[in-house]
Order: sequence, then structure tokens, then C-alpha cells
Amino acid sequence: MLLSFRHLAGRCLLSCFLCTRGRKLISTAKCDWERCNKIQLMMGTEPARKRVCTTTDAVENHRSQEVTRISVEGNIAVGKSTFAELLEQMASSQWEIIPEPIAKWCNIPASSCKEDLSSTQQNVGNLLQMLYQDPHRWSYTFQSYSCMSRIKAHLAPVSPKLQNAEEPVQIFERSVYSDRYIFASNLYELGCLNETEWTIYQDWHTYLLNQFGSRIALEGIIYLQAAPEKCLERLRQRGRDEEKEIQLGYLKQLHSRHENWLVKHSTELHFEHLKNIPVLILDVNEDFEDDKSRQEELFKQVKNFVNNLKLEK
Repeated sequence: MLLSFRHLAGRCLLSCFLCTRGRKLISTAKCDWERCNKIQLMMGTEPARKRVCTTTDAVENHRSQEVTRISVEGNIAVGKSTFAELLEQMASSQWEIIPEPIAKWCNIPASSCKEDLSSTQQNVGNLLQMLYQDPHRWSYTFQSYSCMSRIKAHLAPVSPKLQNAEEPVQIFERSVYSDRYIFASNLYELGCLNETEWTIYQDWHTYLLNQFGSRIALEGIIYLQAAPEKCLERLRQRGRDEEKEIQLGYLKQLHSRHENWLVKHSTELHFEHLKNIPVLILDVNEDFEDDKSRQEELFKQVKNFVNNLKLEK
């Protein structure tokens, strides 16, 4: 009797867990919560809280698997924002460009809790500036926050214009992968992240990305390639206050890491799907912001790349 009782409880709990986690694409949620809770009470465990699994959960989960996700990678000041604006202008309504959340890093709000929305929110710090001014103090804080903000961007619901798109595409300005394999890794090599911080960062990064799985994975990468000297020139031209401390040597380090990861494939990767991910390399040493011919050429290459990714899905 005890065996059959536990067997019944296990089946019921498993059913409720699957429904709660949204792992099944089901039209209605018919978990027998009353029976499950009675069984749990008799076994001396706390009853599970009821959560109704809706068709919205299922549809969102299904949509997340249909979206083709691509990231645009490249050095600081390589021209990613300009490139993203170009794609925004030339792409179809089935494409969505997700910019890097730099504004959020430069203006950390005092609180985002609903209870505090009625009061004036104050900026508690420019984390990007703090990083460059004192990297040994702020590297772990910045990399944790930047990675969290990228994960949020990946997990956010698709925009209304993509909800009815037949072949939706999301293009992210950088990714959770460059956060680790380019920037955090480089800060560790520079000694700005100590051994403990680097170990903790890698541990939760691997755990979270494995937990979210296909909801956060990329199908392809666009690598904007330019010499570090060209990036420094563009960096000085745009004149961000937070970046005035950046030197050529730092840009050379980041360039080398991008090349090792996306060209030479010598970077040690910890996610199987990332090891053979398609990469489109675009030479952007020549300025393209005001060159219509070059813009059309770049967009044509991106469009062909995206179409090939769709065929492979």
C-alpha cells in the first residue's frame, strides 16, 4: 500500500512540476492539485502552491524556440551601434534589433520595486564609469550586472511586431557569451577579477545558461572585424566620458580574444552548441556610416546569412 501510495504521489507531483515549469505545450492545465496536496499532507510535506498553467505559457515557450537569434560581436567602438541602426532601417518587419543596454549600466536606479515607483528614483551610480576608473574594485560587479541584463534581454517576450511573424529574427548587440569569453575573461587575465571571483562568475554563468537552454541559445554570430587602431580612432571620435581611460593596449587584448574565439576557434568553450555555431565575418575597417553602396553590400551578406540559418533550423 505504501509503495502504491508513493508511486501515486510521485506521478502527481511530476505532472504538477511539468505544468508549473511550462515544459509541456498543452491547451489547458488539468493538474489535480487537490489530490496532490492531500497526498503531500499525509506524507508530512508542504503542499505545493497552485499555479495555473495557461495557453500563454505554452505559446510563449513555443515562440521562443521559433525565433532565430543572432548576436553582433566586435571590439569596443568597432561600429556595432551604427551597424545595428543600419539593420533596423533596412531589415524587414520580421527582424528585431536588441541594443546593448549601455544606458542601464550608466544609470543604475536606486530601486525598481513597484512600491517605489511613486517616488523619484535616483541614480546610484554609473557602473561603466566606475569599472574604468577602478577595475580591481568594480570588475566583478560590472560583469555580473552586464551579464544579468543580457540574460533579461534574451528572455524578454518578443516585440508585438514579431508575434505574428512567420520567420521572426532577433539580432542582439553582443551576447552572454562574449560577456564571458571576451570581457570577463580578459579582466581575469589582467588581475581585475581574482581567482575566487572568476570561479564564481563561471559557475553561475554556466548554470544559468544551461538552465535556460534553447530560450537563450544563439543560431549564429556576426563578427564585425576591424583593427584595434581603427577602433581607438572611432572611440575618440564618439567621445564617451566613460571610455576616455581606454588605451590601445586594452583594445588589442579584446581584438585578440575575438579573433581566437570567432576566427581561429582556439577559445575553450563550455557550451556544446557554441562550438560549431555559424559565424559571418564582416570587415568594417572602412567607414560605412555614410557609404550607401557599402551599406547595401553589408546588408546583403547579413540577409543571405540569416536565410541560410533559417534553412538549417
